[in-house]
Amino acid sequence: MQTKLTLRLEDDLILKAKTVANKKGTSLSKLVADFFTYITKRELDENINLPPNVKSLYGALTDSNINDTDYKKYLEGKYL
Repeated sequence: MQTKLTLRLEDDLILKAKTVANKKGTSLSKLVADFFTYITKRELDENINLPPNVKSLYGALTDSNINDTDYKKYLEGKYL
């Protein structure tokens, strides 16, 4: 269920956020929702106790463009 949310922000910040949303080809609402998703997930994830070596790798590929096809090509090259 979606609910309307009213935010009070400086005009300059709103204009900058609209510019970013436009460059990304998305709406300001979607941009804000994505940000809220990110910060709440990050906050919840920080409370998970991971071993230091795993924690250091956590999120390392978040902004990468690697997909299933790339992984399959890697495995084919490695094992075939």
